[in-house]
Amino acid sequence: MNDAFKALSDPTRRRILELLSDRDMSAGEIAEYFDISKPSISHHLSTLKAAGLVRKGQNIIYSLNTTIFQDLIKWFFDFSKGGASK
Repeated sequence: MNDAFKALSDPTRRRILELLSDRDMSAGEIAEYFDISKPSISHHLSTLKAAGLVRKGQNIIYSLNTTIFQDLIKWFFDFSKGGASK
């Protein structure tokens, strides 16, 4: 879960997740929304993938992985109730 929080700390990666919440996209399509190099976009996507926040399809189409978000929400809920494990 720490990887997910680290991945979410970057505004570019958060924006990528927002884009993917609308529809699945290729890395090239994602790059069109940013004024940074394609290798930088690839690095951000790799970080998101390593954290389990996105998954790569057979044709390298990225999609949002909602399972990890459900885990994060559960953690926040448990934490707010004082039940999160340390």
